[in-house]
Amino acid sequence: MKITVNRDVLLKSLGHAYGIIEKKTTLPILANILIEAKDSKAKITATDLDIIYSEDVVLEKLNTEGSTTTSASVLYDILRKLEPNAKVELFLQSENKIKVTSGNSKFNLLCISSNNFPVSNEDFKSESFQISSQKLLKLLNKAKISISSDETRHYLNGIYFHKTKIQNQSFLTGVATDSHRLSSSSLEMDENINFEPIILPKKTVYQLISLLEQATDNIKISNNKSKVKFEMNNGILISKVIDGRFPDYTKVVPRDNDKILQIKLNEFKNSIERVTTVSLDRKEGLKMNIKKDSLELSVNSPNSGEGVERIRTYNFPQGRITDHRINVTLHKLEEFLSGDAFEELNQNLRLQDQEIKLSNLKQ
Repeated sequence: MKITVNRDVLLKSLGHAYGIIEKKTTLPILANILIEAKDSKAKITATDLDIIYSEDVVLEKLNTEGSTTTSASVLYDILRKLEPNAKVELFLQSENKIKVTSGNSKFNLLCISSNNFPVSNEDFKSESFQISSQKLLKLLNKAKISISSDETRHYLNGIYFHKTKIQNQSFLTGVATDSHRLSSSSLEMDENINFEPIILPKKTVYQLISLLEQATDNIKISNNKSKVKFEMNNGILISKVIDGRFPDYTKVVPRDNDKILQIKLNEFKNSIERVTTVSLDRKEGLKMNIKKDSLELSVNSPNSGEGVERIRTYNFPQGRITDHRINVTLHKLEEFLSGDAFEELNQNLRLQDQEIKLSNLKQ
């Protein structure tokens, strides 16, 4: 195998696959990246046995076809330190050695035969469908914050994807919970699409997010009972799904609740940030005292003092509640409101006993 490729092109593709590779593995081949040169292009593949990602790379020149595997971390570091837009030549000298040349730099890297690389030939016979990559990215960002890290309940270590129907419209819904908080987000899909419910593992979720952040076109999805496949741009991500039954989350979601008030989201977030200044380790709870026309936020730390701030509320139904107090775990609420979870100017809060449901005015 002998190929010439642009440094930036190869580095970008290798960066997409690099996140899958485990830093500590008992199988040396899993620390390697598979490089296959054929039909005027190259394909790189990485796997940890649960996830496999492959991407086509455009070559500047293909002298000799072939394939091999070499250390992903070493090759990635070499490419990262080379000059931008430099030409990189990869020449397989023998079964266990590949030569990497760029300008005045030369490297001889150890290889393992591509015959030892575990490649999945899974056949996805189920119906595939396409959705907007950016809409799926928003769904993942909204749901991921409630993924559980408790290994004893493995069925909560991911996002539960399933088809739902609301007012004669079909949606692809993603739900995650750690038993303390629950996140749910949906995007509209064709009602004729058959989609089997799956639980997407946490690592796959974050890998998919990093890929979708750079995607512009629609993403093609297909799945069977044990795996799911995502096709985007020049890459394909195949992942095992979690074998387990996700709990019926609809039983814990408050329904028919008319105790609703509106607040400005940015004002709410900024107020929380100010009053939590007194909490050095973020372990104290945030107390919310809800009245007819205001929301009082307070944090009391035995080590540093107390912070209190009051913000205005809107459209609160008069006479429904005269006073309502809620304690919320501080770091969980901050994580819930951060990033892309909410982007609207206003926010709905639904109150029911000691539960609080946050939802966008626009979905």
